[in-house]
Amino acid sequence: MLLKYLLGFKVGISIVCINIPIYLSALKHNRSYFYNSLYGLTITSLAIDLFFPLNGIINLPVVVSALLGGLTIGLGVRITLRYNTCPEGIDLLAFLLSKWTSVNIGFLLLIDTSIVLIGFCIVGDKSLIYSFITVEEVSVTAGILTSFKSVIYLR
Repeated sequence: MLLKYLLGFKVGISIVCINIPIYLSALKHNRSYFYNSLYGLTITSLAIDLFFPLNGIINLPVVVSALLGGLTIGLGVRITLRYNTCPEGIDLLAFLLSKWTSVNIGFLLLIDTSIVLIGFCIVGDKSLIYSFITVEEVSVTAGILTSFKSVIYLR
């Protein structure tokens, strides 16, 4: 999103380019995660660019949209993790780190929070507070849902 705001890049293409190093790391450490997550990344990136024109069809208060969006994304992250897939590189990085350590993936997804804060510093738009709310909701939802040991990690 920062590349979109700063340089006008398409979000889906930006996601692919930024995540290449993370995916190469996954390829090196666990090919199954790499292939599953590459599939998830492809679908997510295409969906973002294809559904972007639908933006604004349903108008809810921004705070409600941020909360519902975070809940929906958190649920989606949980579903993809259930099938050892990640929709983007930060999630894949968090997934791999949670596999290698005892830290819950919800906590590791707070990496996204730092990205939003950096964006706030660079862009300076106060509306990024809603992105912060969404990211926190994703982290909380994914953290709660993955704490129920039903996630099967491939070893």
